[in-house]
Amino acid sequence: MEIHLVDGTYELFRHYFAVPSHKTSEGIEVAATRGVLGTLVRLLEDGATHIGVATDHVVESFRNDLFDGYKTGEGTPPEIMSQFPLVEALIEAAGFITFPMVEFEADDALASAARIAKEDPSVNRILICSPDKDLAQCVTDDGRVVQFDRRQEVIYDAAGVKEKFGVSPSSIPDFLALVGDSADGIPGLPGWGAKSSSLLLACYGTIEEIPLDPNKWDVPVRGAEKLAETLSQNFKEAQLYKDLTILRDNVSVMSNVSELEWVAPKEHFTELCERLDASKLAERLKNLSK
Repeated sequence: MEIHLVDGTYELFRHYFAVPSHKTSEGIEVAATRGVLGTLVRLLEDGATHIGVATDHVVESFRNDLFDGYKTGEGTPPEIMSQFPLVEALIEAAGFITFPMVEFEADDALASAARIAKEDPSVNRILICSPDKDLAQCVTDDGRVVQFDRRQEVIYDAAGVKEKFGVSPSSIPDFLALVGDSADGIPGLPGWGAKSSSLLLACYGTIEEIPLDPNKWDVPVRGAEKLAETLSQNFKEAQLYKDLTILRDNVSVMSNVSELEWVAPKEHFTELCERLDASKLAERLKNLSK
């Protein structure tokens, strides 16, 4: 059995910027919402059987209480924000299990669902469908949890993550803490780029294990003294940034993987699709019903 865990927030943003605007007769913008449904239908058509979709029901999370600079909904086009409740209602009506997050984030929900699925011996592989850098930390060495960038059609296992970032999946939070992640509002440490960060983390694994004395570094790094000084002076900040990037995998999302099995859309699905000018998608989905 394979489990597909979809980043609904990413899909909504991706389709908003990728497809032309479409407003219903009621004046409601729905193009991105229909795009998300379309990507889920394609998953089923490609053979997926168990699918969970995580969304950010609200943009802010507990991380905003930890760091004032963490991402907010400020600057997000209202045409995207208005579609979050709509896409959640549509994919639920389509028969998919959704994880709408309030206190936590969609990435936390995906990490939690992956952990639960990983504990089920009947599950051969869990595909986390998102290119989000944070989610690379969920990838496992045994190949059971992988990251699937559907737009690029690339699957990243542990070796793929290391090739892409220069560090193992377990070091991704440390890597992002040092280099920063502009999408989440994490500034990183001055001077710490991807190359120096990956070299040291590949050697030491975590920020905490990197010697603050550069003379003790086992790998040559350009500008070592300045980097060590910056790390020493901003050590608490680096640990905070790391904490922000660590995904919480204990979020209540589901009891077992059987809840993810897609069977059929709900009764009101067709009517909702008609209102969204998505009748063709409704027909495709109904043809897949078991």
